[in-house]
Amino acid sequence: MALTLLLRLPPPGQAETDWLLVDETGAAAGPRQHGTLQLAAAVAASARVIALAPATQVLLAEPVLPPGSGVKLVRAVPFALEEQLTEDIDQLYFAVGRRTARGGTSVAVVSVEVMRSWIADLRAAGIDPAAIYADMALLPENPSQTVLWLEQDRLAVRRPGALPFAVEITPVAEALLVAGVTADPGDVPGEPKALENVILYVNQDDWRRVEREFNALVEKFASFKVQLLADGPLPWLARELGSKGAVNLLQGEFAAEADYGARWRRWRVAALLAVGLLCVHVVAQALQIRQANRRSAELDTEIAQVFSSAMPTERLEDPRRQMQSRLDRIRKSAAGPQYFLRAMQTLGGALAQLPKTSIEALSYREQTIDMKLTAPSIDALSQLSQAVGKQGLSAEIQSSTPTAGGVDAHMQVRLATTRKKP
Repeated sequence: MALTLLLRLPPPGQAETDWLLVDETGAAAGPRQHGTLQLAAAVAASARVIALAPATQVLLAEPVLPPGSGVKLVRAVPFALEEQLTEDIDQLYFAVGRRTARGGTSVAVVSVEVMRSWIADLRAAGIDPAAIYADMALLPENPSQTVLWLEQDRLAVRRPGALPFAVEITPVAEALLVAGVTADPGDVPGEPKALENVILYVNQDDWRRVEREFNALVEKFASFKVQLLADGPLPWLARELGSKGAVNLLQGEFAAEADYGARWRRWRVAALLAVGLLCVHVVAQALQIRQANRRSAELDTEIAQVFSSAMPTERLEDPRRQMQSRLDRIRKSAAGPQYFLRAMQTLGGALAQLPKTSIEALSYREQTIDMKLTAPSIDALSQLSQAVGKQGLSAEIQSSTPTAGGVDAHMQVRLATTRKKP
């Protein structure tokens, strides 16, 4: 499961901060931890890092920009925000987000010097973040309530349908007044300010410190609720990681470099399994090829042996080709196995009528059957020749030798139209 390290950048003047591991749904995957960035780097080695910048150092805006994208759009941002900026635009860094349903474009503004300081501190600790957001950008929007987040002397505010902003003023009454959450008693009489429904998110220590101040201001709200953050703000902010409104500050010269190490860690198990399967497949194919080559060599040896036995007079060059060529000639001769069977059937019928005549040896070659016979007389051989001739075959007595029991003869049987080659 892919994990994300949600890391708060240390506020100015502090060396330690908080971090939390969360899963893909934004749920905590472990306890909140506290320490230096160097300690957080040990956890960051196995997770994607998202850093949260202090809200008081980032301005969030939503100017209406002309159509366009890329460098052209970024160049138009300073002029669109000119009335809201108090610093020289050359000293500011502008990160551009998505166009909103309200017609504006989300923009985050931060000092170039501050941005470089954050990047330097993170890299010095060995941390390469995938994104940096203003922490108040993850402040959830409530359609019916003004959301307040109080942390020490900082008050972050988000009204329904509006961008979050932060003020760093004490006491609480003055901070609420500056933020416009409560009405200013010194305002010119007229239409009174509508009271707001307020929900306050605060940790236990800060709530004990400001509880009396808020209790004294209850009548200035239409309703007032308190939500204690027992584990700090990180688990609460992590729920909004999937929102599309937050602007990633890592753009332009600060764009995050591709974290090939993290990608490799994420995919290395699947990659190693794929390599293992490929190796198994290659080895299996190599074994099959080796077995096939061995079997092919064995078949070549057997073919050579059969060739030498069947055609002892021919020179052995390519037994496969030579055997195939001979078989092709036999098939084209129109006298294949069916002729041999027919001839044997005819001989069997003729010999059945001559009980004292028998075949001592027989060979078949080039449509000719050569036989060595034993017969009681020359007359018996003539009868055999005549019987075979009636079946469309030709039987010729090549030689005969008288014996004590009859005659030994050599006879050839072939088709009547076949002539022995000279």
